[in-house]
Amino acid sequence: MKVNIPESKKKRVVIIGGGFGGLKLAEKISSKYYQVVLIDKNNYHQFQPLFYQVATAGLEPSSIVFPFRKIFHDQKDFYFRLGEVLKVNEENNSLETTVGLIEFDYLVIASGADTNFYGNKNIEKYSYPMKSIQEALLLRNTLFQHFEDAINTSNVKEREKLLSIVVVGGGPTGVEVAGTLAEMKSHILPKDYPDMDFSKMKIILLEGAPRVLNAMEDESCIKAEKYLKELGVEVKTNVRVLDYDGDEVLIEGESSILTKTLIWSAGITGNLLEGLKDSVYRQGGRLAVDAYNLVESTNNNIYAIGDVAAMVLEDYPRGHPQMAQPAIQQGLNLANNLNRIQEGKGLNKFSYKNLGSMATIGRNKAVVELPGYKFQGFFAWVVWLVVHLKSILGVKNKFVVLINWIWNYITYNLSLRLIIKPS
Repeated sequence: MKVNIPESKKKRVVIIGGGFGGLKLAEKISSKYYQVVLIDKNNYHQFQPLFYQVATAGLEPSSIVFPFRKIFHDQKDFYFRLGEVLKVNEENNSLETTVGLIEFDYLVIASGADTNFYGNKNIEKYSYPMKSIQEALLLRNTLFQHFEDAINTSNVKEREKLLSIVVVGGGPTGVEVAGTLAEMKSHILPKDYPDMDFSKMKIILLEGAPRVLNAMEDESCIKAEKYLKELGVEVKTNVRVLDYDGDEVLIEGESSILTKTLIWSAGITGNLLEGLKDSVYRQGGRLAVDAYNLVESTNNNIYAIGDVAAMVLEDYPRGHPQMAQPAIQQGLNLANNLNRIQEGKGLNKFSYKNLGSMATIGRNKAVVELPGYKFQGFFAWVVWLVVHLKSILGVKNKFVVLINWIWNYITYNLSLRLIIKPS
């Protein structure tokens, strides 16, 4: 059964995924030439860089999501369909989805990436990733439930496990969530639980590389680790996590760590789609694409952008960084190229403009690297705030996030420490 989408004389572009890349592509494709269909398993765009603030009760989920239908309600010939893609049929240019069959003239895979557990089923079962709003909320519920359980138990060993939090992965997500948890330990939790000794609480950050924020310059990495240690985070680098059973983290060559909470931010892998040839996949589940984001060995009408695309170049032998900016820039370039196809013009190869990287470690503590500039501390923290606030969709959302940040900064009081579970 076909999905109910109006017929059109225009070419149809189907976009799988409404992340940063898919959203930019859908916004910039000309409705003069194309009918655009966006399919996503959620009916909203998620601002992933702030998931950790939802997980640590700093922001409400609604502050960092925005409905697709509201984003595109003024765009002509745009259609959103809520569902999941089951299979790509290259031969007849169609998608099998949970809501029916969708035909396309051009297909753009912008399905993003999911957490990479590197084949470890125990870690996948017992750890807490943060690649969606739902996962961030689950982590928030778990953290505060563990604090409640810790205050109720008289078993010292059990309390130690409940008050120990291990974060695996020293990238921006791991660093930011560890720093936030450390500030909660010092300024917030003692007020909520005055009869519990939070000096016993441990926050341990494990990183397999020689340093945290390994993709950044030495100066930023060293400063970030210094900030974490000042906040009381125990940082261990050059370590490899072998297994986790829900109570004990096994580490190669080191003593195990007892914990009920393992936050996993150690890697990502592309969201695989059935129907594409095995030969188009590269390391990390990414799709091999050419300089125009065309997926190799397909019918010249299937593209991939963002985290799921691997455009191998001399400067990027493993593909571009799996961050927002490459996805946004690829979406914009592909939109322009699709428009140029209808105008009979030549296509532009994708060229990535590195706008820099940044991470915040806590109040007044951040590291920022911009083209030609590197700085840390309070000014870097302000820049981080401004950049992220500007990137959030919706005036109301920007205002709500800003008010929350100001209130939290003045009072050290996160007002969202709620355990909300489905019945």
